[in-house]
Amino acid sequence: MENHHATPLPNFIRYIMEEDLRTGKFGGRVVTRFPPEPNGYLHIGHAKSICLNFGLAADFGGYCNFRFDDTNPSKEEVEYVESIQADVRWLGFDWDDRLYYASDYFEQLYDWAVQLIKAGKAFVCALSPEEMREFRGTLTAPGKESPYRNRPVSENLDLFARMRAGEFPDGALTLRAKIDMAAPNINLRDPVMYRIKHDPHHRTGDSWCIYPMYDWAHGQCDSIEGITHSICTMEYEDHRALYDWYLEQLGIHHPQQLEFARLNLSHTVLSKRRLIQLVQEGLVNGWDDPRMPTLAGLRRRGYPPAAIRTFCERIGVGKRENLVDLALLEYCVREELNRWAPRVMAVLHPLKVVIENYPEGQVEELEAINNPEDPAAGTRKVPFSRELYIEREDFLEEPPKKFFRLSPGREVRLRYAFFLKCIGMVKDPATGEVVELRCTYDPETRGGDAPDGRRVKATLHWVSAAHALPVEVRLYDRLFSVPHPAAEEGDFKQFLNPNSLETIRPCWVEPTLANAAPGSHYQFERQGYFCVDPDATEGNLIFNRTVTLRDAWAKLQESEKKVKAP
Repeated sequence: MENHHATPLPNFIRYIMEEDLRTGKFGGRVVTRFPPEPNGYLHIGHAKSICLNFGLAADFGGYCNFRFDDTNPSKEEVEYVESIQADVRWLGFDWDDRLYYASDYFEQLYDWAVQLIKAGKAFVCALSPEEMREFRGTLTAPGKESPYRNRPVSENLDLFARMRAGEFPDGALTLRAKIDMAAPNINLRDPVMYRIKHDPHHRTGDSWCIYPMYDWAHGQCDSIEGITHSICTMEYEDHRALYDWYLEQLGIHHPQQLEFARLNLSHTVLSKRRLIQLVQEGLVNGWDDPRMPTLAGLRRRGYPPAAIRTFCERIGVGKRENLVDLALLEYCVREELNRWAPRVMAVLHPLKVVIENYPEGQVEELEAINNPEDPAAGTRKVPFSRELYIEREDFLEEPPKKFFRLSPGREVRLRYAFFLKCIGMVKDPATGEVVELRCTYDPETRGGDAPDGRRVKATLHWVSAAHALPVEVRLYDRLFSVPHPAAEEGDFKQFLNPNSLETIRPCWVEPTLANAAPGSHYQFERQGYFCVDPDATEGNLIFNRTVTLRDAWAKLQESEKKVKAP
């Protein structure tokens, strides 16, 4: 596997692995795993786990298994299995022949459960879920033992076999571990190992009607696969005692569970429940909406996988949860795209310019640089003619003192072209809005420099009106207007950013983009980075804004703070 960590940053998990290798623990092996549930789409938080598990294994010459935790058939679908695999591959990782499913081990898990029953360490319980919660106790009060806890082993074995045979309805019985109802750690208070679900499984069909709980399947699946370091997020820290208990009682290979803080990203939500609400209530356009933090959404928005890997490396690995600013992820995206994204010119809010002293019908081919960061990217030809489009915001009839772009009587530079001077305007008689500029150009300034040495203070991008292509542009911004919507009082959806998507059409792009393929990345000069949407066709180009050239949001927030400051 390719090593994605050229200069890996230190973290406590890396230190533990280094020490384990030094002492020969686990025979000098490193085997990790990424165990998603196939009941939804992966998001940026999962990317941190993917990069950590696959990355550490590669760094230490080990392996990372890809295992689906498919133990809840009522919520699992093949669609999710396929999308998760596609996301992991897109992120840049491969599992070779190490694709596994918890369902691969159902028979072995069942046999081990029988082993615990025979050892007097598990029993069949008939308490309802409500009764079980009542018996469980609280953080400060011990629980009560189930009246079924001391069934004879023979009776437990018989009932468990009949549970598997399908004799009982959903929820009628469970198999529970027999540990300690007074344990300070509530997870050790006789946890459920199996529940009855008469739901067909996407891989095993109707072969099973009892399914293992995650805490029961987790450690044993790790053990079967020879995992050495079972890396989880911090919410599983309190479950580690149960993970260890099961493995110790069975006397099988015992991996080490390690916990790290999950990713919390500003101006979004990563809770699966909340993401489902956004999709089901039509507040976004599906799981791959470019405003969503799902990997499918980020891919459609144009986030390069290398940028996500860099982001995951930079945020580090720790025990304490914190809120990572979305600006850091955006910075990584800009940094990556700046290296290789071709530059093109596009006008999103067009204002027509007529160059009165340019010959009618004449067209020149001007040379434009594809990427100043990469000389090997070469140059391209862009057409220049008498009529152009420039950005509407690049002209002001009555400019303030520090406005250096186009205004009446002022001269500017056109990118890769000539000096341009505004000599007049055409206004809409009904509204008074400027709809066209009348200008002149200096033919001696081709390429952007004046032979007489005169200078201008602004360079504008443009497109030739006769040659430009009409396209649709979708300007995406942050999904929520507050940094931590899930932590605010009230319904998190009230903090949705009403300006998170602006669709504008037609916009005009240079003709070199005529054959831009879906997924292609570009920097629209002076605008930002954009990606061709998957729904785009040759005759209907759609560009999604991936990220602005600068963090305009942060600047706006800072200016608002200054205004509000006493």
